[in-house]
Amino acid sequence: MHSPAIPMPLTLADFDYILPTELIAQKPLPQRSSSRLLVMDGECRTDSSFVDLPHWLRAGDLLVMNDSRVLHARLLGYKESGGQVEILVERLLDHCTVLAQLRASKPPQPGSHLRLEDALDVEVLGRHDEFYRLRFAGDATELIERHGRLPLPPYIARAAETPDEERYQTVYAREMGSVAAPTAGLHFDQDLLGILREKGINIAYVTLHVGAATFQPVRVSDLAQHRMHTESYVLPQATVDAIAAARAVGGRIVAVGTTTLRALESAALEGNVRVGAGETALFVTPGFRFRVVDLLITNFHLPKSTLLMLVSAFGGLDELRTAYRHAIAAGYRFFSYGDAMLLHRRAQK
Repeated sequence: MHSPAIPMPLTLADFDYILPTELIAQKPLPQRSSSRLLVMDGECRTDSSFVDLPHWLRAGDLLVMNDSRVLHARLLGYKESGGQVEILVERLLDHCTVLAQLRASKPPQPGSHLRLEDALDVEVLGRHDEFYRLRFAGDATELIERHGRLPLPPYIARAAETPDEERYQTVYAREMGSVAAPTAGLHFDQDLLGILREKGINIAYVTLHVGAATFQPVRVSDLAQHRMHTESYVLPQATVDAIAAARAVGGRIVAVGTTTLRALESAALEGNVRVGAGETALFVTPGFRFRVVDLLITNFHLPKSTLLMLVSAFGGLDELRTAYRHAIAAGYRFFSYGDAMLLHRRAQK
């Protein structure tokens, strides 16, 4: 008698794929809801359109959306020595202090100052891992919004343009604090939201401020060695109540984006969904047990990324591999300005 084979632990290579560069969307489509939608329910796969999302949902379902708004978090300037610097704000620490990525030929010293956008001086307080703590002479959010630039993702090979000011924000963005858009929400326009509400599909919100680390690749083959950066989130009482109400009528919880899913599942790690503010470093890989989310709306994600691992955990690793091969063959548009997927959660053992 042979012993059953012991499955090998997953490694970074299990989440790699080859993507033709021409499929990386460089600009948004003229209309938000005109994106394509690949619907995945186990091994069943359907090519659809995002405008047809109401067809795939039913009365009593609850859409949960991330209402975080993208900061103008990219700032260019000079060190006191004259050397150029580029700042990408990672997160706000308090009224006047931020954590930021900093590019320069030589790292600035604590106590030195940077002149940014020829308009404001920032003090370098020190280093924290790969980030720098910087202090603004005033309200950091207000100064960043007034003088900074919209930080498009690194795979969009152009500078932000005027249309991006609107299109790289969701139509329901309210709470300032992200440095990357919760991109699954970019497909919704007001007309589509109205149709969903008319069908009896309810909408609730969480806030999770997306950090620049969302674009950083995993650099270790052994996934157990990877450490996620923390992100802050807020789950209001109204959303917890809406989840309970949906469950009571047999409705499904539909997370709009991986950021929403991480906030909801982080708030439920101890069982019931907990109201309030928190910090999450949740790293979701296959084998994770989901407690809240039934369906996930998401874009297509980078190879070897934590987001690809998350959607593989949710919809099934083999199923996602098949779906991505199909999407590439069918010419779907990838990443932030690309097309979307609607994933049903794989049955959990």
